[in-house]
Amino acid sequence: MSAIGTFTVRPLDPLRDAELLHRWVTHPKAAFWMMQDAKLQDVEREYMRIAAHEHHHAYLGLHDDEPAFLMEKYDPRYVELVGLYEPRPGDVGMHFLVAPTDRPVHGFTRAVITAVMEELFADPATRRVVVEPDVGNKAVHALNEAVGFVPEREIDKPEKRALLSFCTREQFEAARGVSV
Repeated sequence: MSAIGTFTVRPLDPLRDAELLHRWVTHPKAAFWMMQDAKLQDVEREYMRIAAHEHHHAYLGLHDDEPAFLMEKYDPRYVELVGLYEPRPGDVGMHFLVAPTDRPVHGFTRAVITAVMEELFADPATRRVVVEPDVGNKAVHALNEAVGFVPEREIDKPEKRALLSFCTREQFEAARGVSV
């Protein structure tokens, strides 16, 4: 539990959760999610595709039992970063999206990314988290750095120019002020 509340995740149900996700991914604050013009059926289709994928998983994040964020984890050997860097054993890719709100809470997004990282590192096989946000997404770069990510280099993906960044378990713990 954080000072902000309790965060949990559950597997995303592509059909049951599609309407909620559609509101989130088409919101102006989700521009970097690149689904601004998506129809409800597009969101259902995308998350059905992820649900069927062996190496890509989506989760609905809850804050005090209420839907509050989307978390995706993927194996970068097979999804998103194939051929763009040399993966190491224990690498896990991650995306996250905080639900838009009319009542922002100071520190909430940082608490969410911390909860996401805790969830990923709860698996002892996870050694390093890999992210590839759009180079223009300065807000997420700052959040990533706050939890221990270190930018490595810019890469060209089919849909964007991205900042490839990594965070080891040790870097995450150090950023949280936890001794390892």
